[in-house]
Amino acid sequence: MCGIAGILDPRGGMRSDELLDVATTMVDTLSHRGPDDGGAWADESAGVALASRRLAVVDLSHEGHQPMTSADGRWTITFNGEIYNHLGLRKRLEAEGARFRGHSDTEVLLTALLHWGLARTLSLLNGMYAIAAWDSDHRTLSLIRDRLGEKPLYYGMVDGALIFGSELKALRAVKAFSPTVDRRVLAEFFRLSRVPAPSSIYEGVNQLMPGSMLNVTHETCRRGQLHPSRYWSATTVACEGASNVVAAQPEALVDELEDLLGDAVALRLNADVPVGVFLSGGIDSSTVVALMRARTSGSVRSFTIGFDEAGYDESSHAREIARHLGTDHTEHRLTVDDAAEVISLLPKIYDEPFADASQIPTYLVSKLARRHVTVALSGDGGDELFGGYNRHVMSGTLRRVASRVPVPARRAAARLLAAPSPAAWDRLFRQISHLLPAKANIRIPGLKMQKLASVLPAATSLELYAALASTWRDPTSLVLGTEHGPSTQESWVAPPLPDVASEMMYLDLISYLPDDILVKLDRASMAVSLEARVPMLDHRVVEFAWRIPTSLKIQQGSGKWILRQLLARHVPPALFERAKAGFGLPIGAWMRGPLRPWAEGLLSPERLSREGYLRPGAVREVWTAHLAGRRDETDRLWAVLMFQAWLESHSG
Repeated sequence: MCGIAGILDPRGGMRSDELLDVATTMVDTLSHRGPDDGGAWADESAGVALASRRLAVVDLSHEGHQPMTSADGRWTITFNGEIYNHLGLRKRLEAEGARFRGHSDTEVLLTALLHWGLARTLSLLNGMYAIAAWDSDHRTLSLIRDRLGEKPLYYGMVDGALIFGSELKALRAVKAFSPTVDRRVLAEFFRLSRVPAPSSIYEGVNQLMPGSMLNVTHETCRRGQLHPSRYWSATTVACEGASNVVAAQPEALVDELEDLLGDAVALRLNADVPVGVFLSGGIDSSTVVALMRARTSGSVRSFTIGFDEAGYDESSHAREIARHLGTDHTEHRLTVDDAAEVISLLPKIYDEPFADASQIPTYLVSKLARRHVTVALSGDGGDELFGGYNRHVMSGTLRRVASRVPVPARRAAARLLAAPSPAAWDRLFRQISHLLPAKANIRIPGLKMQKLASVLPAATSLELYAALASTWRDPTSLVLGTEHGPSTQESWVAPPLPDVASEMMYLDLISYLPDDILVKLDRASMAVSLEARVPMLDHRVVEFAWRIPTSLKIQQGSGKWILRQLLARHVPPALFERAKAGFGLPIGAWMRGPLRPWAEGLLSPERLSREGYLRPGAVREVWTAHLAGRRDETDRLWAVLMFQAWLESHSG
């Protein structure tokens, strides 16, 4: 794993030492991503420099040093990530006459480029990666991001030169870089609690989209013609999968999924350093642990975070799963003091506004794991592929309601649901919980009733998804200067798919997964120099998941049916069959209590007016309602607080 950075200056005139200085200055801001080694390479005649910081995971020797140049001098690459099938590719290349000096996956990648070219190499890779490859024959710089977007890559033009890096802090290290907050993107951040790719929070800086490649020559760089192309498409995968649904019996499909996902886990166990696994006690992480346990002869180290608040704590479930599977289990209980300490680090860790509050436990479980291992497997991706979110399970019902009940009636029902405070709904559910079936005893019912009230008026699948995915439904009422800005919803167009649940899963796969889940995991783990690997996002698993009929993902009001059948082969269902809790924490209650002084400082009307980004009245109305308990405004307030904290950290 690495942090990468570089520059392509088509104007010429920069000496090698100047190019190296720029690239090294950029990449040194990423030392947390690669504490073990660093290097830079430059070609003065081409005006190009590449740099790397390395976390040594495969081939710990100097033979894995980057940037790395091919034997004939044509290709030079700097590479962040892992190629999980590098041993198999190595054998194929050796059969074609290739010779290797070391054992790193970087050298395999470089040799593949030399023998097979860029297009064929990318089609054969199984991994997570952000790659910068300089082709001296064609004088072309290629920036490449993995299929699902596990590894980040930012790029932009500064004074006529292209600069790029794994994180925005690398770009900010360039002296001529003078960033301006893009207010239209800021509005989208408040809509979604995340910055949606291909945008960044800064004007003129983009993220490379998952499955994309940007080829830049001197001429296209001079003209500012930066037009990425797709080499892998989630849209194509979803459409082809839906058109070629597997007709096998359910048991046979479970067999095939176990073989495929088991192989994905096994590939991700390949490392020359200790490997562990995150275990929340949920379906996805428990499945990964079970398959990991079945495919290793040694002990398995598992890690979890617990909470003192019973409504949020799943650590006892993780403990039971660990005991059953025989893992060497380590647990840390998160306190409000832990949270406050992490909150102060978030602007530096995430580099741009990011407001998924589970970023706090994700960082802490990464920090816990790093004390014992260098690599950790994660269960992320299962929800998006196998129908694990409530919006997937309930979407069909909600669309049927929308088709049968007139809009005025749905709006009236929404007003009735929204009238009681979240606390009142919570009290009601506690009083009647003994009368309800197990599946109806949902966690934080008050918040769920608010969400249901927000989605009932939706008339189309897109409106439904937007309502479910949005934090601030109308962010232009909050962000100054964005009255007519474009909406992310314009790019939320699902291809023809067989049902609403599939449309929801698709939209999550192309937006929520790469822009939220994977950003959270990458930045949290890399902040402590831990490599996180995600078996569910092996592209073979993704492609197979789209060939599984929705009826085998969602059954009887529950998602991930086929994963549950797989897990039941290794763990008694009684240990995992329960309501989904997620990886949340009681931020809302903490805002009213120990975090209130911190929040008040960031939300003061005087401060908001002076900064000039947000409407003080809109912020204070939400803050006042939350403090009074009239509404649970945790999500909207957390988004404001994360922007304010980021702005404080990065201004001046």
